[in-house]
Amino acid sequence: MSIAIPTGLHAPVARSRKIKNSAATVFVTGCFLLAMIPLVWLTWTVVSKGLHAITHASWWTGDQRGISYRDGGGGMLHAFVGTVEQVAVSTLLSVPLAIFVAIYLVEYGRGRLARATSFMVDILSGLPSIVAALFVYAVFVTTFGGQRAGILVSLALVMLMVPIVVRTTEEMLKLVPDELREAAYALGVPKWRTILRVVLPTAFTGIVTGIVLGIARIAGETAPLLILVGYSRNLNSNLLSGYQGSLPGMIYDQVTNLGNTTGLDANGHRVQLHYAADRMWGTALTLIVIVMALNLIARLLARASKLSR
Repeated sequence: MSIAIPTGLHAPVARSRKIKNSAATVFVTGCFLLAMIPLVWLTWTVVSKGLHAITHASWWTGDQRGISYRDGGGGMLHAFVGTVEQVAVSTLLSVPLAIFVAIYLVEYGRGRLARATSFMVDILSGLPSIVAALFVYAVFVTTFGGQRAGILVSLALVMLMVPIVVRTTEEMLKLVPDELREAAYALGVPKWRTILRVVLPTAFTGIVTGIVLGIARIAGETAPLLILVGYSRNLNSNLLSGYQGSLPGMIYDQVTNLGNTTGLDANGHRVQLHYAADRMWGTALTLIVIVMALNLIARLLARASKLSR
């Protein structure tokens, strides 16, 4: 026997839910717009102040050899090459290690070793970049008597990138349904092949996203550059020797000259100089463009992987 409940009793409950839902929607939307204000402001500032510098052809083909804060022109090729080399080596070292650690923690890790590994990853996640740089300096320069070079920067950046990729890959692997693994096991597929041919392709999009986040995390680090390699205004593509330019290093170099804003023109008149500021904003915009390009590439790879399945 069913009991009829008057429909009028549901009206206050439904009205209360609608009010709460509307209030939550307004609150979340307001928080989103509030968070967008500094982002839009920062983006507009960098683009408006740096677009003038990067639109010159010499910006992409020249370096800062022999150019002081009193001179206009020059480019950031030396800084671009240094940053790309250092980040590329860090990525090549970090990604395989991080993926293997994540696979171990999700698919194999049990007991004390797994807990210790997860604990160490958590510690590295909160490691300041200057601490990583000092550690590499103490080991390779102080202890073994090595020289400051770009390769040491890459080693320090590995310590910063690995935990990001590990945690992202770990979460993506956990999202792979166990039914897929069980179906592969039922067909007699070994576990290592199941991971290689089923689990990793399924989590590919998230793994790529984690790699891009890791690259974006390390591309703008400054402390390892100042401690482990220094800054050079000349083009140096040798990671194993000599000072090397980098985009964060170039920003820092231009910031140190922001106070030198006046000089003499050809007629001996004192004029305002903005070359250092222009190059600073141009370098910052270049770094943002590189990170955005990496994100677009990651999205294209993720979309291609979805279409291929």
